[in-house]
Amino acid sequence: MALPLMPKATAVWLIDNTKLTFDQIAYFCGLHPLEVKGIADGEVAVGIVGQDPIANNQLTPEEIARCEANPAANLKLLEPTVPLARQKTKGARYTPLSKRQDRPDAIAWLLKYHPEVGDAQVQKLLGTTKATIDSVRSRTHWNAPNIKPRDPVSLGICSQSELDRVLLLTAKRRDNKEKREARERARADREANAPAAAEPLPEVDGSEDAA
Repeated sequence: MALPLMPKATAVWLIDNTKLTFDQIAYFCGLHPLEVKGIADGEVAVGIVGQDPIANNQLTPEEIARCEANPAANLKLLEPTVPLARQKTKGARYTPLSKRQDRPDAIAWLLKYHPEVGDAQVQKLLGTTKATIDSVRSRTHWNAPNIKPRDPVSLGICSQSELDRVLLLTAKRRDNKEKREARERARADREANAPAAAEPLPEVDGSEDAA
């Protein structure tokens, strides 16, 4: 599923200006519902200015009204009229020494709110190692009792655009995986329901009739 260009900033605007549920906003922005709740409570995305998805041609007022009237409905992103330029990716980022002590908190935040993000992406985004990620996940990190999930953007470890790019890529990969699995299930169902080939009739020897 495609995401808005600035998911977290869009979520801030939707929380402040609509009656959509946390689940609806989370689905549209590719966030965890708890993260959306954290934004509403002022615990996440502190200082982020809301971005109007209507002004950015990502949503229509009618689409928002439709989903406000039906909490079970999901918002549909408008197709972009201008293709987005692809940004070059780099290797593992360098994290200043002053910020390295905060990395376990940033890792814990991603594991809690975005468990769908792969370890390799977390490594590149935060400039960490798989061993550190595993220790935070299993709570075997030497400082585990003091680790608290904190937004890596607010910690200054990565930028909002870098985080959004990772979330967008993850959502795209997840969407492609779901489509692939759906095609495989449909093919398996067709094969299972296909009628068995009719057995050929035995050949009849006409010698007795001739006799």
